[in-house]
Amino acid sequence: MGSVEKYFELVEQSQQQFIEQLREVVAIPSVSGDVSRRGDVIRMGEWLQSKWEALGATCKRVEPGKQNLDGVVLDLPPVILGQYGNDPSKKTVLVYGHYDVQPALIEDGWDTDPFTLVETEDGRLVGRGSTDDKGPVLGWLLCAETHKQAGIEFPVNLKFCFEGMEESGSEGLDDIIVAEADEWFKGTDVVCISDNYWLGKTKPCLTHGLRGVSYFHLIVEGPGADLHSGVFGGTVHEPMVDLVHLLAKLVDNKGRIQVPGIYDQVAAVTDAEEQSYESVEFTHEALVADLKNDVLIHGAERDTLKHRWRFPTLSIHGVEGAFHASGDKTVIPARVRGKFSLRTVPNMEPARVAELVTKYLNDEFAKLGSKNSMRVVETHGGRWWFSSPDHPNFVAGARATERVYGVKPDLTREGGSIPVTLTFEENLKTNVLLLPMGASDDGAHSINEKIDKRNFIQGIKLFGAYLHEIAATDLAAE
Repeated sequence: MGSVEKYFELVEQSQQQFIEQLREVVAIPSVSGDVSRRGDVIRMGEWLQSKWEALGATCKRVEPGKQNLDGVVLDLPPVILGQYGNDPSKKTVLVYGHYDVQPALIEDGWDTDPFTLVETEDGRLVGRGSTDDKGPVLGWLLCAETHKQAGIEFPVNLKFCFEGMEESGSEGLDDIIVAEADEWFKGTDVVCISDNYWLGKTKPCLTHGLRGVSYFHLIVEGPGADLHSGVFGGTVHEPMVDLVHLLAKLVDNKGRIQVPGIYDQVAAVTDAEEQSYESVEFTHEALVADLKNDVLIHGAERDTLKHRWRFPTLSIHGVEGAFHASGDKTVIPARVRGKFSLRTVPNMEPARVAELVTKYLNDEFAKLGSKNSMRVVETHGGRWWFSSPDHPNFVAGARATERVYGVKPDLTREGGSIPVTLTFEENLKTNVLLLPMGASDDGAHSINEKIDKRNFIQGIKLFGAYLHEIAATDLAAE
């Protein structure tokens, strides 16, 4: 029996033990956005460090600094850096994950206590963080433990970077990556991140593209204080009227961005890309079932995927300063702030996007002839990420996936953003693979978050198979 097959066999035998380990980490309510849970987030990081050190890894705990959260000054959770193995004859793989989770309360609509892992009869492992991202983070630890228990030589040097603030903006992480690029991370050959999901529910995938995100606040100010609509309605320029008018000018109800020039930088769809949509596991029927209502814009699946993956989109998120409580209130707000974002794609540059958006809104506001004041503030300008699925790192991931699941993985892009992907790629100057463990219906950030037992166990196999494939891959053959 080969070493990989021996590894697979022990993973199969250890399923219940692995689930109990997942139960242990889910029980730690490491909610990074909750002041009262900061101690639990730190405890989760310390749990990971102690487990890896017990296995023989060398760890470095990096303190990112302080944070003011809801008026309380807190220590940011530690970034746990580690290295398992230091054989100069082996390749070095860096894996990233996060050990913090989104808030979760039973009264939000959970069927069970969100911090008590529940194994259902149909094979779901339900609990906050089970798929995002404690399951995958634990999977790397269990991969190393299983190799050791089976007496199998670990095929690579494994470095890891686990943070506790991903769900709250990854404060301090970029600075650490930049500082450690030529220190702790030196010698990294490839990077692997498992913090995303399959496109569907049954077929695995590899992800080679993410959209960027540019976020804007549109602020309109008028009178010095809120006004009575019965006294002042029709006699003053109302900030809310101006704001609603401007927001409505940004995008039409078919999703087409109305900002002139915004599509000029978008890379053309290639023939090879058109063909790639033929084989992916994706149907409108499944999407409508997840949405619980047919509100889709596009008639063809490939058009839906294009607008999710490789075309820019603009979404309006909300308004501050407006009356929003229950009941009726006849107020004219003096100052309102609208929030919207653009998801950007190759080859759009954030600075150019901000320039076009700002000019367009200034032009449209001028047409109103309003005596109010208006300004546009860009609060975030994150870039898109794209990698070739032909890179040896992706080829190794594809071979590992086929070995575990018996099918070639879909090659996908995603509509969301994982900023750390680009940070690693640019600072370590190496390829990054997104290798998901969970499925599209896992409900990350939602109630009843889960990972299927099949995905969890097969995912642990996949991590091991991937490392063995990397060990046997000529990474210079790009």
